[in-house]
Amino acid sequence: MRFVHRMQQLAIIGGGPAGLRAAEIAAAAGVPAALFEAKASVGRKFLVAGRGGLNLTNAELHERFLTRYSAGPWTEMLDKCRSDDLRAWAQGFGIETFAATTGRVYPREMKAAPLLRRWVQRLKSLGVDLAMHHRWTGLRRGSNVWQLDFATPEGPRTVEATAVILALGGASWPETGSDGTWTKTLIDLGVRVEPLQPANCGWEVNWPAEVLAAAEGQPLKNVVVRAGDTTAAGELMITRYGLEGGAIYQLGTALRALPAPELFIDFKPSLSIEQLAEKLAPAQRVTLLEAARRWNLTPAALAILQHQPGQLLFAPPAELAHALKNCRIALTQPRPIAEAISTAGGIAWSELDENLMLRALPGIFAAGEMIDWEAPTGGYLIQGCFASGTWAAQAATRWVKG
Repeated sequence: MRFVHRMQQLAIIGGGPAGLRAAEIAAAAGVPAALFEAKASVGRKFLVAGRGGLNLTNAELHERFLTRYSAGPWTEMLDKCRSDDLRAWAQGFGIETFAATTGRVYPREMKAAPLLRRWVQRLKSLGVDLAMHHRWTGLRRGSNVWQLDFATPEGPRTVEATAVILALGGASWPETGSDGTWTKTLIDLGVRVEPLQPANCGWEVNWPAEVLAAAEGQPLKNVVVRAGDTTAAGELMITRYGLEGGAIYQLGTALRALPAPELFIDFKPSLSIEQLAEKLAPAQRVTLLEAARRWNLTPAALAILQHQPGQLLFAPPAELAHALKNCRIALTQPRPIAEAISTAGGIAWSELDENLMLRALPGIFAAGEMIDWEAPTGGYLIQGCFASGTWAAQAATRWVKG
């Protein structure tokens, strides 16, 4: 037997940052909202993000901030929900934040749980109905309302709502609830959904055993990496299966676009080839071991260079310097999507209007990671979820109020 809930003005599906923010904005504007979450509690991926101290946003200049996003109307959305706004929002809960030297913004106590608890308390005080153990299974058009189907421990249930905000996340960290199963539901409704792919993830490399013996678990610090025409600065970590780290995370879009993914490492980005060669002068040919000593290379960097193709063990200074700044690493594939920090793909932007409403489904809005966008780590992902959740909630509020 299917139980039909009472009519809701606004139903929000998904209890991650985008959904919680949408509920907060709508309820504060006087629109009764109900939030439905498949798991036993909300904010699970928010808590996962908090394991590293909860990188809420980034304090870099707004103009630079805007360039971090791959596609979509981010200028408009982020102008209405800036990084300073997110810090002020946290301050409203009594949570002070600070900007690290990298620009990343964290709560002073470096924990997510206190902020999430106070956030949930605010939602309840605003009258938001939080319904746990409700897994969304379908959507139908009723008589001037949308009918939403859910699977619950008590059996199937249907909720009727004037407007709906979908905020079900991507497919990374599926144990938190963002498992990507919603894609089939929307595709069956005629919505174009780009395939979900791992983003901000490690990539696999067929390392020689000798490289792993010398370098596994070792960082490559202060390097610049290049994939195609895209470069990124930061750190890489050598793992048994390949490479991890902020530098390679930034290259996801470029790497996926290559027919054969590869990257090039510049181990000494602060020095030119000529300057590096000068450090080896006046010798006509130099051993790689001697060059590594003069360049102060780490054992990990040396191990990788020793297994590059070509005659690098004893070569002219300029050739060694060129290899140091253009070290090619062939990649095989990204790590599994379940391990990724975030996902690319999702609802195509062409399916959404300027209010993040699905053109084919009037009154249905989308927010957060289920839309086809990506951004690097560093506070941009949570900020994007807050900005899109705010934007969708404001539009849904206008829709409900007519």
